[in-house]
Amino acid sequence: MTVTELENRIAVLLGGRTAEQLIYGEVSTGARDDLKKATDIAKSMVKAYGMSSKFGPVSFDTETPSPFMQSGQPQLQSDYSTDTAQEIDQEVRDILEAQQARITNLLTARLDVLKQAATLLLEREVLHGEELRELVANA
Repeated sequence: MTVTELENRIAVLLGGRTAEQLIYGEVSTGARDDLKKATDIAKSMVKAYGMSSKFGPVSFDTETPSPFMQSGQPQLQSDYSTDTAQEIDQEVRDILEAQQARITNLLTARLDVLKQAATLLLEREVLHGEELRELVANA
């Protein structure tokens, strides 16, 4: 997958949480799984795929089997300093915050569509792709 595709996935995953913030002024625990998935994608972009503008084509993701693990599963060990770990954390946060800002701008610009879609979902529980596309096109 490309950087753009991964960023789009993150934006979509943050969409529900962002919609809650826009409509209710706060977030709930409902987006927990989406938030974890978005964070995992951003971490992989920085640590495994070399998709960080700060670090460039470097992978920090190494698996080293540990003889002390009873399950026999590989244990991730870091080959970098605490300072680098903090920089990685910041880079992950920057990716998530950039996509959060992007989806917030998009949903704010289409707040009327968001509210109409929410109303339809409350009535019918399901909104098919074509129905959503029509709703967006008519807005």
